[in-house]
Amino acid sequence: MKNIDSRGHVRGESIYLDDIPELRGTLHGVAFDSTCAHGIIKNIDYSKAEKLAGVIKIITSKDIPGQNQIGGIFPDEELLAENEIHFWGQPILLIIAESQKIAFKARKLISITVDELPVIVDAREAKAQNKLVMPPRTFKLGEPKNKWKDCEFIFEGIANSNGQEHLYIETQGAYAVPMENDSIRLYSSTQGPTAVQRITAQVLGIPMHKIEVDVTRLGGGFGGKEDQATTWAVMAALGATLLNRPVKVSLHRMDDMRMTGKRHPYSSDYKIGLSKDLKILAYEATFYQNAGAAADLSPAIMERTLFHATNSYFVPNVEVTAYSCKTNLPPNTAFRGFGGPQGMYVIEAAIAHAAHELKISPREIQEKNLLQNGNEFPYGQIADQVEIGNTWKDAKSKFELEKLEKEVAIFNKENKHFKKGISLMPISFGISFTKTVMNHARALVHIYQDGSIGVSTGAVEMGQGVNTKMVQVAASVFSVNANKIKLETTNTTRVANTSPSAASATADLNGKALEIACNALVKRLIETASKHLGIAISDVKIQDEFVYNKNIKTEWDWKKLIETAFLDRVCLSENGHYATPIIHYNKEIEKGHPFAYHVYGTAITVVTVDCIRGRYEIDALKIVHDFGKSMNTIIDRGQVEGAAVQGIGWMTMEEIIYNAKGKLISNALSTYKIPDIYSVPKELLIEQLETQGHELAILKSKAVGEPPLMYGIGAYFAIQNAVKAFNPNYKLKFDAPFTPEKVLMGLYEKE
Repeated sequence: MKNIDSRGHVRGESIYLDDIPELRGTLHGVAFDSTCAHGIIKNIDYSKAEKLAGVIKIITSKDIPGQNQIGGIFPDEELLAENEIHFWGQPILLIIAESQKIAFKARKLISITVDELPVIVDAREAKAQNKLVMPPRTFKLGEPKNKWKDCEFIFEGIANSNGQEHLYIETQGAYAVPMENDSIRLYSSTQGPTAVQRITAQVLGIPMHKIEVDVTRLGGGFGGKEDQATTWAVMAALGATLLNRPVKVSLHRMDDMRMTGKRHPYSSDYKIGLSKDLKILAYEATFYQNAGAAADLSPAIMERTLFHATNSYFVPNVEVTAYSCKTNLPPNTAFRGFGGPQGMYVIEAAIAHAAHELKISPREIQEKNLLQNGNEFPYGQIADQVEIGNTWKDAKSKFELEKLEKEVAIFNKENKHFKKGISLMPISFGISFTKTVMNHARALVHIYQDGSIGVSTGAVEMGQGVNTKMVQVAASVFSVNANKIKLETTNTTRVANTSPSAASATADLNGKALEIACNALVKRLIETASKHLGIAISDVKIQDEFVYNKNIKTEWDWKKLIETAFLDRVCLSENGHYATPIIHYNKEIEKGHPFAYHVYGTAITVVTVDCIRGRYEIDALKIVHDFGKSMNTIIDRGQVEGAAVQGIGWMTMEEIIYNAKGKLISNALSTYKIPDIYSVPKELLIEQLETQGHELAILKSKAVGEPPLMYGIGAYFAIQNAVKAFNPNYKLKFDAPFTPEKVLMGLYEKE
């Protein structure tokens, strides 16, 4: 089935926030934000801005009717700064004007006096000063401290990974419209409609049922709109409430980049111990997460780093600890992979370090330690239906790994100024929200008198194709043509108390809820057909829009069936609820079964480095991926392609830079580089692993949003191998992203 949104996208008919027709009298909001990273506000003068023609109101924290608090996990983040500033770009005032242009002009007329305080931008410095978002957490398996004596080889080091800008095409924004009875309808570009509803109600001091959040689709999210979309939606709603007029807030790109958090930078220490036959006997790691100025989703992201600290390997003795460090940067937030990539990168660095010192290929260590059924993860879950070995074996055989390695060796021998590198990257990624209570969803289905069907779920479409998958579920259960089904917007009035569209769990949770609702309706329709046709219930089947008696088609088509059910006063609406079974986790002992299942895969990356200039090209990315029983191979393959390239960007060229005062230097597309068509792999092959899928995946089709991003990690190590081939004096280091500047310095590094 083709993506149901494709036609609208290419014709320019798909509705995004800026496509919603503005009501007469709509006002526009722009935030006035801090130009220092830490300090005490002494004075703000906005008198000139207030007098500017077209400025309606300058909103301060004193105008907030409820709580000046938007923290999702901890109440530690003000909507508008009151006294103390905690990061460069922190909103202080909200300018409401007749147009965005006037609001921008007014912003330049505001002056502020701040007594500046010391600024911390580095996570390790924050840890040294005991500035933590929360107490550290540790996962432990076995007794690593007692195992070091049994290790033949021990290696220690540091691995750093930088942040990453989400750079969704549609920037943050919302449109708030006052309704009768003091209610607000809020159109928001958010992955978490219920979070927007809850926090907006809290700031306005009204019940949640007074806030209706409606989302048609997002122009990209990647996690950046899971929590941080809330700020701008609340601002729009606040303006609309105070002025009783529609208010729109839509960020300029540079405002968006300056004011919003990124993927978390991490600095990590590792220690790895191996036996003589290359088995990993012990592994320790300490992760210093740069949370930024407030918690946001950092605690949950830090937790997932721990969950994925050993990637695809079984290590019998593990101790990993993570610190969420509070700095004076914008609060960092969710990004595709949600802390998992940062943890997986560190153990891959440790393996690469060990292999370099032992003068062997990293894949010898990787292959010896791959997970098997029955192995225990450091968090207590027992691995089952493990496919990592199969993806590894298939990648080696289907892509002729030994031949590739020989070609790389020959090329490097014959070329002086160009060198190739090759790496393997296995992945194992758990699917479920790690906070058990979030693993539930609902779906509302209406069958109308004419046989057409309306479907509402809590899933938010942001380019990942979940709308198409929801239509597929309904069409499959009802056995009708997809053109009979309309997918409604995601709306908190129709489907309440939703979890955000995140954690790669959206299709599973909402699809399962939809499946339950559709099956309940099918059961009623079968009972109706049985009653009127005099057929045993067990013999009735709905197939291809007809009622069948066993395998014999009757004269009753779908329309006749629905008309009869309606005349019989059968309920043709159903609300389905799904909560993921099995999963649980006890934070007190840091053990449990947090994931419904895991997604596996193996990627081979081949690169060529220009040893004169330090530039590189990704020659090939060859992947064997565990899709389960993919319900839509076109959409799923597209997700793998996009995620892998995004991962390559994080590892190679996307460099977030703040100066010592906490100011973002990489603040525009002229200073922040993402992969374009010239920097993606020249050859991107994706092979689907033959597997039976998993019962807890919707239609046995496994989640596909986040796991493939980790394939991009392999690019770092492939480039490093090419640098090593050119420069025998190159000292191994792990400091992602491996930009062309760093490559050039590595190529000509001396002892």
